Amino acid sequence: MTVMVVSGTGTEIGKTIVTAAVAAAAAAQGRTVAVLKPAQTGLAPDEPGDAAEAARLAGDGVTGVELARFPEPLAPETSARRAGMTPVGPEEVAEAARKLAAEYDLVLVEGAGGLLVRFDDKGGTLADAARLLDAPVLVVAPAGLGTLNMTALTAEALRARQLECAGVVVGSWPAEPDLAARCNLADLPASADAPLLGVIPEGAGALAPADFRASAVTWLAPALGGGWDAERFVRDEG
Repeated sequence: MTVMVVSGTGTEIGKTIVTAAVAAAAAAQGRTVAVLKPAQTGLAPDEPGDAAEAARLAGDGVTGVELARFPEPLAPETSARRAGMTPVGPEEVAEAARKLAAEYDLVLVEGAGGLLVRFDDKGGTLADAARLLDAPVLVVAPAGLGTLNMTALTAEALRARQLECAGVVVGSWPAEPDLAARCNLADLPASADAPLLGVIPEGAGALAPADFRASAVTWLAPALGGGWDAERFVRDEG
């Protein structure tokens, strides 16, 4: 696998931290990694964006790349339009990912919000970029109530476009999970029609980078370069 797209079922659910963990696990195997953020919104020009944060946490061998930045914290197309700026479309995302794939062992393309958020005025989305790249999509989902429906809708959109769902990772697992979160562990694979490939504990992004890197492999399944055991975790937590 050279390129993987990381998409959430919504926004603010841990995509950047999951991306960083996957990058850290790959780097621990000696692979070079690029984290590509097609469109960063809601940050000033001098503020570090998601790609930079993922690279900071993941450490040596990981490079963050940002294609475009738009000032307001809105969908990329909306933020670009309101700022009078040129949006970034799926074709540009795919081209940038292909160029990075020629230099790096793994390219992680982190979306903005959910799979079908509009990137440009033609209606281009992250799903379109994934299709151009023929890349699998890793879905990041929240732990609690409502996540099964959001995950099922994302999986249905992937199937409709003949895109592979690589699996699901819970972006922020609470220290004290409620009944819904515990039950969702067993139900998420059915909703996604794909395996549960990891669970990231809440607050992981606040760890020191060295601690984050050491822990990342314990949060992710072998398919993502870690040693996390889904069956055991579901049994213990459920």
